[in-house]
Amino acid sequence: MNLSNLLFRTAKVFPDRPAIACGELDLYNYRELAARVLALSGSLRGYFGLRRGERVALFMQNSPHYLEILYAIWHAGLTAVPINNKLHPKEVEFILEDSGSTLLFITAGMDHQILTSNSTKLLQVIDTDSKEYLALFQGGEASVASNDPSDLAWLFYTSGTTGKPKGVMLTHANLLTMSMCYFTDVDTPQKEDSILYAAPMSHGAGLYNFAHVIVGARHLVPESAGFLPEEIFDLANRYRNISMFAAPTMVRRLVEYSARYGSDPSGIKTVVYGGGPMYLEDIRRALDVLGNRFVQIYGQGETPMTISALSKFHIGNIGHPRYLERLGSVGVAQTAVEVRVVDIGGQILPAGESGEIIVRGDTVMSGYWGNPTATLNTLRDGWLYTGDVGALDQDGFLTLKDRSKDIIISGGSNIYPREVEEILLLHPGVAEVSVVGRPSHEWGEEVIAFIVPEAGAMIDLDDLDEICLKHIARFKRPKEYRILECLPKNNYGKVVKTELRRALESER
Repeated sequence: MNLSNLLFRTAKVFPDRPAIACGELDLYNYRELAARVLALSGSLRGYFGLRRGERVALFMQNSPHYLEILYAIWHAGLTAVPINNKLHPKEVEFILEDSGSTLLFITAGMDHQILTSNSTKLLQVIDTDSKEYLALFQGGEASVASNDPSDLAWLFYTSGTTGKPKGVMLTHANLLTMSMCYFTDVDTPQKEDSILYAAPMSHGAGLYNFAHVIVGARHLVPESAGFLPEEIFDLANRYRNISMFAAPTMVRRLVEYSARYGSDPSGIKTVVYGGGPMYLEDIRRALDVLGNRFVQIYGQGETPMTISALSKFHIGNIGHPRYLERLGSVGVAQTAVEVRVVDIGGQILPAGESGEIIVRGDTVMSGYWGNPTATLNTLRDGWLYTGDVGALDQDGFLTLKDRSKDIIISGGSNIYPREVEEILLLHPGVAEVSVVGRPSHEWGEEVIAFIVPEAGAMIDLDDLDEICLKHIARFKRPKEYRILECLPKNNYGKVVKTELRRALESER
């Protein structure tokens, strides 16, 4: 089924429900949104003459126009290529060229002359604040161009921290299955809800639009087009029943803002967090300050938002004898997928043993765009090999250890950086930490910890040693602590450990 059918179904059944809002202003109901999508789809096929399967890129800030463009692309039988608006122009240029995008939608202020100078297939750049964009709604409507669920819907480019980004091919069927998992494993949206897009709509936040379209909920774009804690609390108090996706760094900022200013969290229904490790101490503080409004998901672009989930029930089940162990996990396999932990030969490991996490199900990508070698390395015998290391307990709860490339092997023993990071965050003066391995002639690798202190905090390194020795084996203790003002992060808020390793290598 074509994803655009979700919108048109809701427009028929619940036409007057508010669909798109910007800040405190409702812009369109579902009837009006569907009409705009039909007109824009007609222009994509009629005015531009785009044919089934052609790629259309969006290099945009979060915008009230974002969803209408996506749904028009799908209704026209085309493929959307959403691009994070914080990427460097050279990264955007690579994605445009690699995907062969024929149209590019931008928001005001994007320097498209730099972006498109070497793109060989791009026909036109359209600013969504321009007269040219408004004119696209004056053409005729078009019937849906494709209803094949195996058609490519979303070409998602990975962050590319270890090389060129790869285009993950996600079909209509992949994204529809992902959306069904939202209802069964993540949350139950209602018509009174609003989904708030404070994280980039080009990624996880935008993928959660489908479940909210299905029930006729409001899609709310902040006036800032981004993440401002004060604005989020204000909008939550105005609209109530706000749901949102947030990276762990965003959750931390919400918590600290609420703790400092006493912001009322009652208008926030659900915060789904993922996209990076949420350390145990951080989620415990979040629960203390904001209450049980959290769901954790674990996924990858290759199986979007859909590997495992830790529900509100489990996050709030403080009476369970293994509560803290579960709270530190990423939950259980989502309904539509199978999850295993295997050794290097692909054999299933017993409960509690660490190995590579592999996933099978209808959410898993069809492959990497134009990259059959990478596809064969990642998809094997129907399973997605994630490159992540984890362990399943006897009840099916999955705990992430690290990316396989991040494991430190010291003296023949595996050390998982996340385990050390969790312990160092117990120190009240530690705001952020990242642990990497440094080559060692004696041990193979030795543990180095990069520490960002809380504002105004003075950290005694002996205290850090004492905390480590109290909680983990001596051989896991960092050989050196380095104090930084901030950790290097990519455009998605993830710590780029390769830069930390590179800094250590430059000293050799």
